Amino acid sequence: MPDTTHYRICPLCEACCGLEIKVSDGKVSSVRGHEADVLSAGYICPKGVALKDLHEDPDRLRAPLIKRNGKFETATWEEAFAEIDRRLPALIAAHGRNATGIVVGNPSAHKIGLLTYFGKLARALGTKNVFSASTLDQMPKQLASGLMFGHWLSIALPDIARTDYLLVLGANPLASNGSMWTVPDFKGKAKAMQARGGKLVVIDPRRTETAAIADAHHFIRPGSDVFLLAAMVQTLFAENLVTLGNVTDWTVGVEQVSLAVAPFTPEVAAPRCGIPADTIRGLARTLATTPRAAVYGRIGTCTQEFGTLASWLIDVINVLTGHLDVPGGVMFAKSAAFASNTAGQSGIGKGVSTGRHHARVSKAPEVYGELPMTCLSEEIETPGTGQIKTLITVATNPVLSSPDGPRLAKALDTLDFMVSMDIYLNETTRHADVILPGVSPLEDLHYDVAFPQLSWRNHARYSPPVFERAANQPEEWQTLLKLAAIVQGKGPHVDANVLDDAQFAEDAQRLFGAHADAVIAATAQFKGPQRGLDVALRSGPYGDQFGRKPEGLNLQKVMASNATGGIDLGELQPRIPEILRTPSGKVELAPALLLQDLKRAVQYLQAPAADLVIIGRRDVRTNNSWMHNLPVLAKGPFRCTALVHPSDAARLNLENGGQAEIRNGERSVQAQVQISSDMMPGVVSLPHGWGHDQPGTQLRVAAQRPGTNLNALLDDQLRDPLSGNAVLGGVAVTMQVLSLAP
Repeated sequence: MPDTTHYRICPLCEACCGLEIKVSDGKVSSVRGHEADVLSAGYICPKGVALKDLHEDPDRLRAPLIKRNGKFETATWEEAFAEIDRRLPALIAAHGRNATGIVVGNPSAHKIGLLTYFGKLARALGTKNVFSASTLDQMPKQLASGLMFGHWLSIALPDIARTDYLLVLGANPLASNGSMWTVPDFKGKAKAMQARGGKLVVIDPRRTETAAIADAHHFIRPGSDVFLLAAMVQTLFAENLVTLGNVTDWTVGVEQVSLAVAPFTPEVAAPRCGIPADTIRGLARTLATTPRAAVYGRIGTCTQEFGTLASWLIDVINVLTGHLDVPGGVMFAKSAAFASNTAGQSGIGKGVSTGRHHARVSKAPEVYGELPMTCLSEEIETPGTGQIKTLITVATNPVLSSPDGPRLAKALDTLDFMVSMDIYLNETTRHADVILPGVSPLEDLHYDVAFPQLSWRNHARYSPPVFERAANQPEEWQTLLKLAAIVQGKGPHVDANVLDDAQFAEDAQRLFGAHADAVIAATAQFKGPQRGLDVALRSGPYGDQFGRKPEGLNLQKVMASNATGGIDLGELQPRIPEILRTPSGKVELAPALLLQDLKRAVQYLQAPAADLVIIGRRDVRTNNSWMHNLPVLAKGPFRCTALVHPSDAARLNLENGGQAEIRNGERSVQAQVQISSDMMPGVVSLPHGWGHDQPGTQLRVAAQRPGTNLNALLDDQLRDPLSGNAVLGGVAVTMQVLSLAP
């Protein structure tokens, strides 16, 4: 076979780096950064190289599995769909639509087929019990942004290429290259900012990789970001430092915010967050007096009890210091396709709402169409009308990634029927009755749907498959359509392509009316996600409008740019008021829901600090649990260690390399101790996504060093009440010696 070169977008994290993949004799021979890529310009992290391991992983499922007599057996696709058709519709008919739950994980965000067709399956099911990984790490950011700007994905992003001061809270972009902010090679961009005289300041309970290159780092007590941020806002008002700049005429609620933050003086907040009052004032003053500055917060600010408030106050500061929607401040991307904030009437809309329905047991409100992941166990366990009896999971492993995984594992075993769509037999899918394998990323086309809405620079990029799928392997969107057809009583033999054609015709009629036939004809060369992508590009803000703007984008043009790194659509530009979709047509600085919750935060101002609390962490090689089975990422030092400050280690008689028990009430885990001055005293850090020691899985590399499941320590009833996001940090624990270092 001839040697070939392929250009791909990496699907393994939010950085979405461009890759150059060489294939020799039908196998990947090298993976490197694509120098011409318009977004990443040749940058690559170890995860990109691991695509070879993922594609070739012998543990990756390549045929369906059906559980018979408690053991999985390989089956054909026809047998798998027939088994689902035999069991699932009857159970739905017997118990009602809400007796089925559906869960989707973050790999789906990197797969256009999964992301754009998952909703078709969810709608066919008609259940209110929809869960996703969003309530494990990002829903506070989406809710706060939605309330302020009118849409869930109108996220204000630091304009890092032009800023002179970047304040980072609870985020480690040097390891993640952005989260809810697609910024490949963050380190290079931060260094460039510093080289032009800019400053990087990090606030985090750990001296992270990002903090290590920063100009300043301040420890903060986990979960107290709301107090720090509210005190900074209070300082801005108290010292007459408020200036709205370009959004003066487009902002409402300033007075309400001033009144709401009055109790949070720096002197009151300082003991609670562990940052001196003078430092709090200094941070606020610097932001207010630096012409080009931005505040960014992520995982640490979201995965806490005040996650929505913290996310909101970050953007409140950006607004009040005049840094919203200006170069060098925080700005909004303008995606070429699929962005609701580029469609319809500009500057005004319905806004967002929550609580259209509630969880049956806990009464937690629906947010963005889903319920908190931490409600899943109780919805399966608790008898009554609407009890979840059947479950469908898509590219997700909540037994490891959500709090109290052991409880969820027990609950999954009580289901009447469970279907999983996944590439692995893992800690969650081992409970399924049928597993339908997804395709290798290198066998699938790629276009990022969500991340261009979060990118540091506007662009459009497309990747064709590197390898052909096996002849009997459906595309993932076809699998989802087949499942939807089974649920709707159409049986297991319906042709997914026929279904897709019919649905596309309906959508075209609804969206384009009298022009529907012309749209169908113009996109006839494509099918599935490609067809939807072509429509989205052509009708988007840079599109050719189906010929009315010949210079505009369509899928053919974006596909043709693959080897040259995609199409660069330029740096971020001011978008207010055009981007706004709030009912008022303004930036809503003081949503009533958030002002009300701020009163709850006032009550916590005097709460005593626990002796020891735990936080998670992520490594550039181990962002998620499913990466632990890839040899190139698993090699090297053992990373699932409990980082402990030397003073805490001395107080607790812990030794470097020894074993300790970490306990939260009745929940406990064992972990290897690593003493590190990078930790704030009183804080221990254990990484997320480990615990590969469960029987019945097929993850041989991960099982060699299974690590400790942080989430097994955490209470699945503890969450941010506004967004439903799980509380994964700042939880009080105790530690005691189990064994000394060998």
